[in-house]
Amino acid sequence: MPKLLFSRIRLYEFKDLMPNMKRPRRIDIVLNCRRKKDIQCVSVQKCNDEMYSSKLSCQTDHKLHLEKLLKDKKYLAAFRSFLQSEFSEENIEFWLACEEFRLTTSPEDLQWRAEKIYREFIQPTACREINVDQHIREKIKQALEKPSLSCFDEAQKHVYLLMERDSCPRFLHSNAYLSLNRKSRTLWYL
Repeated sequence: MPKLLFSRIRLYEFKDLMPNMKRPRRIDIVLNCRRKKDIQCVSVQKCNDEMYSSKLSCQTDHKLHLEKLLKDKKYLAAFRSFLQSEFSEENIEFWLACEEFRLTTSPEDLQWRAEKIYREFIQPTACREINVDQHIREKIKQALEKPSLSCFDEAQKHVYLLMERDSCPRFLHSNAYLSLNRKSRTLWYL
């Protein structure tokens, strides 16, 4: 009879009698599971932070590159030809015209240059019309009555941001930029 008491069958029957009873867990297993979850949470958060910082650095990189493109004559010429190949050279032409407009000193020159820029880039029937909002157009049209050096600032900023977000990243991945960049590096080493 004692053999029957400790047989496997009896142990299984005994376990089945207490199905709802919680078994004590080992504390090291519990802590280890919590540690894994914490590590996963930290790694996910770190990954998200890295993605955000890479997006942020990517945006600042494009901003720095656009500034570099607009200051260096070689890169500016390559960027201009790239925009011509994409049929959007009016953006860079408008930006350059506004920069030249800011250098104007005499009021007479200011008036006719402002009208010329308006007719060429802002007017709805312009041959090289840029993509700006209607309220910006209206502000510029009102400012033409008595133009100032800052009458095109809002439109110029809008076009700059458009080039920074759209044209510049594509140009930085184009063969024209990459070959020009390679050439400038090799000339530096010579």
